[in-house]
Amino acid sequence: MTPTDDPAVRYFDAIKAALSGLEIFMRDDRSPLYRHGIVAKVAAEYISRLEKSFACWRNRLGFMETFKISRAESGFPVFQNVLELENDRRSAAQRLASIPPPGELREEMADFILRHKEFPEALQRSMAERLYLEDVKDGVTFSPFILAQTAKVSVNPNTGRPYYLVHWGSFDGTANLPLIYMATVEDSSEAMIDQLVDRNGKFNDKVDIPLPVDGLLNPDLAHRFDDFTEKNSAYTLSPLTVATNLDKDFEELHPKQLRRLVLGPFYSAGITEHNSTVAEVLSKVRKAENAWLLTWTIQEVYSKAEKPGRRGLFSSEKATQEFYINTDDLEATRQGVSSYEKHALIPHEAYQALYAAGEAQKIFDGYKVHILSKGQVISDV
Repeated sequence: MTPTDDPAVRYFDAIKAALSGLEIFMRDDRSPLYRHGIVAKVAAEYISRLEKSFACWRNRLGFMETFKISRAESGFPVFQNVLELENDRRSAAQRLASIPPPGELREEMADFILRHKEFPEALQRSMAERLYLEDVKDGVTFSPFILAQTAKVSVNPNTGRPYYLVHWGSFDGTANLPLIYMATVEDSSEAMIDQLVDRNGKFNDKVDIPLPVDGLLNPDLAHRFDDFTEKNSAYTLSPLTVATNLDKDFEELHPKQLRRLVLGPFYSAGITEHNSTVAEVLSKVRKAENAWLLTWTIQEVYSKAEKPGRRGLFSSEKATQEFYINTDDLEATRQGVSSYEKHALIPHEAYQALYAAGEAQKIFDGYKVHILSKGQVISDV
């Protein structure tokens, strides 16, 4: 079997091209996603993590023969691979100490070939494992759960509260999908208002905050917020549920907007099986590295009003958000969102094949389509 016929090689080539194209799209300030402001910039950071993970998984095949993907559903690796990568990252330094340095391994390999007149497969595996562990140890990969960061701080002039843009990531273990969360949260904690809001109700520019900050900016709530996000990041939870739970669990935090970016499904010719029409057309694409399709969904839920809290002698109620769900759109209601966008990225050659087969309109119905051509992404086709 030649390397180009190897399904693993074809899969890794395809996902590398797809993620590279997606990163180009996210980092392009002409991208339609840039109307969402910081969303594309934040998403690009997580895509870089995914690219690093796939580079590590590819190196891992040099000494481990098993690698499973969700062929019939997400098209991404199964969760076990994500767990193993995280475990390897944590144990990398210890395992590297037991493997000879590269120079010593090369000398042993040369000596083995001279003495035995055959290839030193065991030593080659040790070399591959060493290179993999060095990459994992130094790399920032897409972990099963990625702790929150505060990316932006400002003040809402209407409420006089500081607000934060916080983001975190999760690789869903059931759906095998990478998820990126972004929340705009107001903070009514007296200590944070005193520190961040000046007498004019504006952000106190005397406070120097070196963004991004690991965790929620409020130190009194940061650990609780990490626990909350880790327990409330499953794909089965709708954005409405996550936002409502956040509103309910924190008296001082008021979620005004929550976005979730769901990466996938990913389609690759001859590898994935979740859409027979797409698979059939992609299999006819001449270049294997262009025979793929990557989709993603941006879901958003926002607060349309805040019900004021009340304090009494015997009981009190916190301020609560009234989240807007677009009940005129059945799909928005099903997803538990105010709005959603479905996107698709596809190489020019693959799009031409779908168009020529008369399948493009049906497959991309409801999607914003972006075509990757010569290192550039063309939108609104």
